[in-house]
Amino acid sequence: MEMKTNEILNNMFENPLINITFFGGLIFIIAGFILYKYPPKKINSLYGYRTTSSMENQEKWNFAQNYSSKEMMKLGFLLLISSLLSLITNFDNLTNMFIGLGLMILIVILLWLRVEKAIKIKFSGK
Repeated sequence: MEMKTNEILNNMFENPLINITFFGGLIFIIAGFILYKYPPKKINSLYGYRTTSSMENQEKWNFAQNYSSKEMMKLGFLLLISSLLSLITNFDNLTNMFIGLGLMILIVILLWLRVEKAIKIKFSGK
């Protein structure tokens, strides 16, 4: 019985779909939490959510840091949960890698779209 459990665990962590989505989601959650707890105070080119719209002025910068950190944690959790997909699929490793990378890219695009939309809505009248 123990040999089967070890074999199952080894197979799970050799699956690129689990590795990419689980650890990618974990990184998103941790990075979002750090950004939420320790947001950059001033507009800079090294740390924080940096886009043309977020760097226009300090008010937009502050809003973007707060909003993006929360979205990053939510989307990271979604990515982490998507690692369960590997338990119900039976694709080869290459297919799993492409699915995992596709989900990761989709999450990054969603983060960008959601934050940019929120900036536009919040500051459209100003």
